[in-house]
Amino acid sequence: MLERRLIEVRGNVQGVGFRPHVYSLASTLGLRGFARNRGAHLVIDLEGEPEALGAFLDRLAAAPPPRAVIEQIDVQRAAPAFHRDLSIAGSLDTAEDIRIPPDTATCGACLAEMDDPADRRFRYPFINCQDCGPRFTIVTGAPYDRPRTTMSGFAMCGDCRREYEDPRNRRFHAQPIACPRCGPRLAARDSRSGTLLHDRAHERGLEVLAGGGILALKGLGGYHLACDAANHHAVETLRARKRRDARPLAVMIPPAMLAQVLDGAAAAAAVIAAVEAPERPVVLVDRRLLAAAFLERLAPGIAPGCPAIGLMLPYTPLHHMLVRDYGGALVMTSGNRAGDPLAFDDEDAWARLRGIADLFLVHDRPIHTRCDDSVVAVVAGGVTPIRRARGHAPAPLLLAEAAPEPVLAVGGHLKNTFCLMAGRHATMSPHVGDLENASSYAALAQTVAHYSDLLRLAPAVVVHDLHPGYLSTRFAEEYPADLRIGVQHHHAHVLSCAAEHGETEPVIGVAFDGSGLGTDGAIWGGEFLLVEGERLERLAHLAYVPLAGGEAAVREPWRMALAHVMAAGGVEAAAAAARLADRVPSRVFGPVGAIIGGGIAQPRTSSVGRLFDAVAALLGVRDRALFEGQAAMELEALATDAGGLTYRFDLSTAQRPWTLEAAPVIRAIAAAEAAGEPKGRVAAAFQDALALAIADVAARLAAETGVRRIALTGGVFQNTRLTAAAAAALAARGLDVLLHRRVPCNDGGLSLGQAVFAARVIRRGASGEGRAPCV
Repeated sequence: MLERRLIEVRGNVQGVGFRPHVYSLASTLGLRGFARNRGAHLVIDLEGEPEALGAFLDRLAAAPPPRAVIEQIDVQRAAPAFHRDLSIAGSLDTAEDIRIPPDTATCGACLAEMDDPADRRFRYPFINCQDCGPRFTIVTGAPYDRPRTTMSGFAMCGDCRREYEDPRNRRFHAQPIACPRCGPRLAARDSRSGTLLHDRAHERGLEVLAGGGILALKGLGGYHLACDAANHHAVETLRARKRRDARPLAVMIPPAMLAQVLDGAAAAAAVIAAVEAPERPVVLVDRRLLAAAFLERLAPGIAPGCPAIGLMLPYTPLHHMLVRDYGGALVMTSGNRAGDPLAFDDEDAWARLRGIADLFLVHDRPIHTRCDDSVVAVVAGGVTPIRRARGHAPAPLLLAEAAPEPVLAVGGHLKNTFCLMAGRHATMSPHVGDLENASSYAALAQTVAHYSDLLRLAPAVVVHDLHPGYLSTRFAEEYPADLRIGVQHHHAHVLSCAAEHGETEPVIGVAFDGSGLGTDGAIWGGEFLLVEGERLERLAHLAYVPLAGGEAAVREPWRMALAHVMAAGGVEAAAAAARLADRVPSRVFGPVGAIIGGGIAQPRTSSVGRLFDAVAALLGVRDRALFEGQAAMELEALATDAGGLTYRFDLSTAQRPWTLEAAPVIRAIAAAEAAGEPKGRVAAAFQDALALAIADVAARLAAETGVRRIALTGGVFQNTRLTAAAAAALAARGLDVLLHRRVPCNDGGLSLGQAVFAARVIRRGASGEGRAPCV
């Protein structure tokens, strides 16, 4: 009996080898018909014996290609069409639910061919197949086919064409297929003359690295700057030329080194899984998990004061060749100067990086879209994104609730991302960066326009942070929208965490970060919030202290230390203030103290990020920060074991919102510092006390409200020690803990929460219920 099935597969099904997979499976079962892309979906028209069709559907759902994500399979019966053969048909271009596949790291099969002297792609730095290679960064339009990529300018040779058209070949319909005869070529570009040198390009790059020089390397989504990670002079030269302060630098190692680097650490399995994940992110690995010999070889300037080393494996054939032939660890950092967006256009990179790099290692395959490396950390037994970019973006997140019309959410000021939401799909951009200047603002505008064109969306609703000084807010104000919606910073944080877990019921959000404008005009950052969609109630917060000097207090943690000791009072705090005065010039210290103590109007803050700054300054860790969060990061690195030290926050419940009082902890830390208590123990006791306070306050609020799901969100929860301790303490109290696993807990996740907020507002307005106020 001949039967026919019309099948539509929805999800991430393009650029992942799905059509060849369908062809192979259908061929094995003796089915005839075709598969084709239609917009972002895959449509399959097959006929054959009923048993074979049933087996096809079972196997399709149970074992899709490794990089595919099936969201839905729709099946209809149809009258037989009497197909004569099995084929992959041409794509149909529709505006429906466009998807763009992320870039994928080089697969094992391609690496084996690249290492085989008998293979025609031996040591070819652009080898790829259906399972790996560039995708998002070379796409110029949708649906995903070679004419709509930057590979369109490379005509396939006969051998590549035969592979491309052979259903039994791994490169069957692999859009970026190439070989040395017909594909991109490697070249070295002299940093002085600009001359392109095709002979010995790879070897020239190795020579620059071996000589302690800086190499600009064209990757998938932009340029890297590379140098020998063991060469102190090279690392310091890179920092000086790039104008990069003490921010950590990522390190790339050959895959063969990974087992030696981790040296049988207790957490090696989780870390190895994260490092070897198909996305090949930068993984923040706790120094205590790394072999001593490896750490000793690294230059001191790689990650000064950081509790972790950013470790990554190569993810393109060129990176594999470079690190393996070099035989050691290489710094691999973004190709830009501090504050500027990642360079990806060749001439722009040449103009901006020629004063940094001694040589450029480039190729002639254009990069169409900027995309930085993803960064993750292993936190509380799972992987948490710190920066969601290459390998992840622009794969959409399927949400529990839909937006009735397309929404653009423009994110925050730091670690900016934006989000385009249509229906239940939220497509987040890769990391755009800190919106510090005109070039970063232009990068945001350019990327929003590109995404909108690719996804064929023209959102009439734009949502932004409440802070009027953010460049993202300015962008929203200038964007041609019919409706602009503002959402409080920490409200968006909580919605972001809830949304990635599919949570639509009320949650209690613990939103701890550096700063976010509150609805009362103060700078929030230590919040316990009851959130249900667009409804927000502030239940508790860290007690306010003055933010003496505004932004100056972010750059100079001693100001926060002085504000907290003056608020705490007592002889211990007075003595701590005197010790601070010894380290700060009197011409500055005196006026700041007078401002704090004299009641002169200053911004108030409840920020836990600034509390970390204060404790770091009290312990003499850092009085002046070179970048936002540096003092908190160093305090995390300093923590060892509390060794019996215990501190406790007070909770004032006299009025709502409750206030969490840091004063007793500040006094105890001041006393411990005066007594010469080891700083590592004090730092540990402070973080343990904060974790305990989170659990205690959340438990009391859960008992009062009946809401037992607790979302931990905000940049403070990048602290792996604090997050693990807080999650464990909350679970011990029988509460359900939501941690970020798909989007960053820092401001890189804000845009998702903003989009969810706007979707709720639009739905409520469409239902005639009116908009609930943010209180």
